[in-house]
Amino acid sequence: MCGIVGYVGAKSASEVVVEGLRRMEYRGYDSAGIAIAADGRLAVAKKSGKLANLEAAIAEQPLPDAGTGIGHTRWATHGAPNDVNAHPHVADSGRVAVIHNGIIENFMSLRAELEGAGIHFLSQTDTEVVAHLLGAELDGGADLAGAMRAVCRRLEGAFTLVAVDAEDPGTVVAARRNSPLVVGLGEGENFVASDVAAFIEHTREAVELGQDQLVVITADSWTVTDFAGEPAACKPFRVEWDLSAAEKGGYDWFMRKEIFEQPKAVADTLLGRLGEDGELVLDEVRISTDELRRIDKIIIIACGTASYAGLVAKYAIEHWTRIPCEVELASEFRYRDPIVSPSTLVVAISQSGETADTLMAIRHAQQQKAKVLAICNTNGSTIPREADAVIYTHAGPEIAVASTKGFLTQVVACYLLGLYLAQVHGTKFGDEIKAVLAELEALPGQIQHVLDSTTDQARELAQELVDAPSVLFLGRHVGYPIALEGALKLKELAYIHAEGFAAGELKHGPIALIQDRLPMFVVVPPRGRDMLHDKVVSNIQEVRARGARTIVLAELDDSEPRPYADTLIRLPSVSTLLQPMLAIVPLQVFACELATLKGHDVDQPRNLAKSVTVE
Repeated sequence: MCGIVGYVGAKSASEVVVEGLRRMEYRGYDSAGIAIAADGRLAVAKKSGKLANLEAAIAEQPLPDAGTGIGHTRWATHGAPNDVNAHPHVADSGRVAVIHNGIIENFMSLRAELEGAGIHFLSQTDTEVVAHLLGAELDGGADLAGAMRAVCRRLEGAFTLVAVDAEDPGTVVAARRNSPLVVGLGEGENFVASDVAAFIEHTREAVELGQDQLVVITADSWTVTDFAGEPAACKPFRVEWDLSAAEKGGYDWFMRKEIFEQPKAVADTLLGRLGEDGELVLDEVRISTDELRRIDKIIIIACGTASYAGLVAKYAIEHWTRIPCEVELASEFRYRDPIVSPSTLVVAISQSGETADTLMAIRHAQQQKAKVLAICNTNGSTIPREADAVIYTHAGPEIAVASTKGFLTQVVACYLLGLYLAQVHGTKFGDEIKAVLAELEALPGQIQHVLDSTTDQARELAQELVDAPSVLFLGRHVGYPIALEGALKLKELAYIHAEGFAAGELKHGPIALIQDRLPMFVVVPPRGRDMLHDKVVSNIQEVRARGARTIVLAELDDSEPRPYADTLIRLPSVSTLLQPMLAIVPLQVFACELATLKGHDVDQPRNLAKSVTVE
């Protein structure tokens, strides 16, 4: 959440910063602002609402044509989303402007101290405290970098801070603690941002700042130190996707584009995983095989969609490895006194690699001496850097807030982890692992088949159900997490009541919700699981007998659900554990179509942000 951009160079800072903010709109925000440093003064514009409101204000009162600026899209935490609380915030002297992502936990005591010294506050934000503290340091003779270091040492909480000084207009200073910040390295220009998407148009060379580090950028240089002023090491990396990957490419929504990118994303996640000897190779897993053999318990921690990917993974990992596997919400993990030991492997799943709850959870796990493996899509982000090992999903940028290809590639990465552990522990023979890998390699084509064969059907369903006040989802075994994820997509995008249930729990309460024409999606297990298959078919009969409109997802040649399905969505035949990769796709399309028909912003649903960087 929140988007931050800073720029120093020869281009128009106003244009570069606003365009960077536009590329980060997906993060979620309720106001936007910009500050330009020029001719010894600061020019600030900020407006509540969408970025278009800020652009209109700038068009009416143009900003100076200068090469240094910072910009921000705000997600309100302290103070209402209005013009006054929008960032940037400026010190009393008018000399320094600052933008901030995160929460300053001790801002009330700092504010009281400043008000006692006669400082007048204009906003209700925690961020304005930082502006006045920086102003006081500058008035005391510090330069902007020294002032930022001194202020950061006083702050508690999570923050990314970026500031400009009117008296040093060729410099931008930024600092981070528990909140993302990346530096873009150009030729004759440099950038700081929450996300590489903000500057990918200009450069693909980047540096990810570490914990409690500060960077000073000018047009021709960049320097990183810790908060004490000591030089700090950072590892540059190259962004492996270009601007076109972050554009809509003719689609009306980024989400729709990302749904249709899923065959390629899954193929890319699988790429290069087999060694010359035919064994599964995960180069990024930096935990030795001896250490992995000592693992006797796995805990998967994640939030939202990623937690449902973890639920799918539990079935596969336990089946293949015979190692007990738990799935926990990262937000609850460290608060319940979990049982974690050096023989526990904690698997943290996060698309952005910056999810605050997940980050805090892995730090707690490491304090208990557990090994941590991250499954992540974002190279160089905090969670994979702090983890002992990482499996990158290589899904490319996911701009829409509601995750689609992120979910599928996380599930694939979990499959790869499960098979690798089975290989290390010897619970599967090599030919058995190769057989599953062969099935995985066939998935991109099967996902494409689902897209080709079910998209029109999902669109028609959306038209028919556009006024439905509630939709239920039913699944069993690995179909249960798909029911949960399908319901989540409708909540996120269509803003209607939607619930996912385990089919075996139907008669333990949820069946009371069934009423005439209530839409219910049911995921039927492949017939390889005969007992479960027949039980779910019986569930379909039960809900249909009570008036539900049944929308059934089943294998291509499975005729048994046909008499009880008002709508039948056909899926290619795959092994039971792999069915989630296909079953979720029509549900994604349906949610996207329904939200579009309702006139909602599919890419930026209300009240949601792509990356939740505060607890």
